[in-house]
Amino acid sequence: MALAAAAFLAFGVSQAATSSRRNHPYREHWKKATFGKGAAARVVAGAGIAQATNRPKSWGGGIGGFGKRLGAGFATHTVKTTVEHVVAAPLHEDLQYHRSTAHGTGARLKHALVSTVVTRNTRSGKRTPAVGRISGHAAAGAFSQAALHAGAGASTAGLGLAADAGANVAREFWPRHKPKRVARRRS
Repeated sequence: MALAAAAFLAFGVSQAATSSRRNHPYREHWKKATFGKGAAARVVAGAGIAQATNRPKSWGGGIGGFGKRLGAGFATHTVKTTVEHVVAAPLHEDLQYHRSTAHGTGARLKHALVSTVVTRNTRSGKRTPAVGRISGHAAAGAFSQAALHAGAGASTAGLGLAADAGANVAREFWPRHKPKRVARRRS
């Protein structure tokens, strides 16, 4: 079973590389989303939480258990981002989060939550279901269940979407960066 999962992962990476050569922004976004500092921090934090709660219990404690959780986290994350990008590229889905232009907490909160499962088509600008994002989480859940025996796949997918929703809310309400004003010299 693990061999089949590894073959699926290798196929997905090769497909992402092939399709993203035609869609350069997807390739660059995939690299950052999969191997960037933020991605690594999220995987390490997830492994730390799993270690603290001893999930799955069969992996035990100590550095060995943490290593298994960390490896499983990176493998699951790689499957998620690869499938997400492989599916999103031909559908022209915008994978970036865009802040709301609305005013009011309720409207902005709704925008952040809806943006978890709805995105924009980069060609037409129309709102469409975020098929790539949903597929990525479903694949990560199936991978963690089948290859890693790390829990229920549906709960993994659901927790991943919930984490995305939480991240969108944080992005929406985090203070915006304002450029620093540079003082001009008077002659």
